[in-house]
Amino acid sequence: IILLTFLYFLFMPDLSKLKKGNPKKTAFMEYREKEAREKGKKYRVHQVWVPFSKISPYLVKAVLIAEDDKFWKHEGFDFEAIQKAIEKDIQAKKFKFGGSTVTQQLAKNLYLSPEKSFIRKVGEALITWRMEKVLSKRRILELYLNVVEWGDGIFGVEAASRHYYGKPSSELAPEEATRLASVLPNPRKYNPVGD
Repeated sequence: IILLTFLYFLFMPDLSKLKKGNPKKTAFMEYREKEAREKGKKYRVHQVWVPFSKISPYLVKAVLIAEDDKFWKHEGFDFEAIQKAIEKDIQAKKFKFGGSTVTQQLAKNLYLSPEKSFIRKVGEALITWRMEKVLSKRRILELYLNVVEWGDGIFGVEAASRHYYGKPSSELAPEEATRLASVLPNPRKYNPVGD
């Protein structure tokens, strides 16, 4: 119990600020900036915040189908997906810690490094659990869609929509939304417009 209490206070940011405030920069954006600096490259974060009501419902649906189809039903963790990921990891004899929900991905993007370690995963679980208690599902999804990486230096759906399609995210057509959602597993490798 002492260890859990220590880990809780070590990893737990003040999530109540996220009820109304939008984070200026995420830990993952800072990680990408540092990564570029170490390679001697210039890196600029392109992000435009947009309220949930201004995001295409096609995109919301496409992202949830692609990333977390049980989002509205679970409390931050999809235990079935986690079990499948563990089984795959055991078969492959390497641990990738897959099966993350949107809430888990948001916790990692906002506050933690992308390293694959047990300690980081514990921190992610603690933040995810607390996030689901403090924030509404709609707010969690709004934050996620505004901070997730959609390409090199492109964060958030509004910046992605403008970059790839030259229009606001509220105007995305079903096919455009599907294409954008399809790049989320590896946004620096895949391009929604096929370049």
